[in-house]
Amino acid sequence: MKSLRHAVALVVPALLALAAASALVVLGTARRVVSIGRRTPDVVIRAVDTGAQTIELQRTADTELPGRYGLFTTGTHGYVKLGAVLSADATTVRRKLLTQIEPGAKVDREAAFSGWYYSAPSELHLPWENVLIGSASGPCPAWFFPAESSTWVIQVHGRGGMRAECLRAVPVLHAAGLPNLVVSYRNDGEAPRSRAGAYALGSAEWRDIDAAISYALRHGAERVILMGWSMGGAISLQVAVNSGSRDRIAGLILESPVVDWRTVLRFQARESGLRAPLPDLAMGALQVPLTARLSGADDAISFDRLDMVARAEELDVPILILHSDDDGFVPADASHALQAARPDLVTMPHFTGARHTKLWNYDEAGWSAAIDGWLREQGLSASA
Repeated sequence: MKSLRHAVALVVPALLALAAASALVVLGTARRVVSIGRRTPDVVIRAVDTGAQTIELQRTADTELPGRYGLFTTGTHGYVKLGAVLSADATTVRRKLLTQIEPGAKVDREAAFSGWYYSAPSELHLPWENVLIGSASGPCPAWFFPAESSTWVIQVHGRGGMRAECLRAVPVLHAAGLPNLVVSYRNDGEAPRSRAGAYALGSAEWRDIDAAISYALRHGAERVILMGWSMGGAISLQVAVNSGSRDRIAGLILESPVVDWRTVLRFQARESGLRAPLPDLAMGALQVPLTARLSGADDAISFDRLDMVARAEELDVPILILHSDDDGFVPADASHALQAARPDLVTMPHFTGARHTKLWNYDEAGWSAAIDGWLREQGLSASA
């Protein structure tokens, strides 16, 4: 008996310590899920030729893509635009610079590759104005691009992004005669911060977009189309099933959307080397009020409510999904599942090769034609 008591005395603290360590790992993983994303370098600049106006980048799945892109860096230029791939070898890609870099300019080696391309509304050479949308979270800045239709498009950017992410879509929507309201929402760095300053993955942010719908209806809109990018897709889908103004929603355009967070987070966990059941344990922690707050969230997050494949029958407006099959960050599986569940509502043209939220960059003509064609089919275009 004495030896048994001694063994128990040794094992129980060890088990408690292991449980505590496991709990910390789970909470730490959950915290990363809701933490506000900061732009981190993902590519190395090898060289800049200011005479030829070319730039050499580390070759990655993104930097080798054809099309026009942006590059966030530091030094003389904080952001530069990139054009066509001119040459490539096993480790390096040389691209045309579309932003003039002067001799002697300082460009740091670390950079972040981006699909944004446009960084400010003035670059589109269209009429626009700054507006403020009153939401329960506070005043949310927005850009408004007027046009003749009474059907407005409200654009919602993704996780770790800002309004500029959406500017690529303004020209094709404006050409269809549709006013654009490009909005911000809580905790995105432009709109007000919540108490915890954490993402709610769409379960709270949708209220700021609902406020944007109310703004549009007060200022001449009769109907709205929601266009959501990545997490903005998840937010837009929540608006579509929760808004008190849902009868005014004419349709959804979803660009590389999050349709079901469980699918996305399990995929991203595998890509980063996290093993099961850690992702599910982290999501479980975020669904309980106490552990959600210990993880840094404002409130508990219901992943069932965010699963729009399971809730597909609640949707009642036409949906256009633009999603590359090799997205690499938000897998297209749930988008295809939503199309299979609601073929009466969902149109999903085939795209591949474009990666995440870079379909415009990769195939501007095909992407724009898909949007324009869908708007015409749904009777939403105001152009002849």
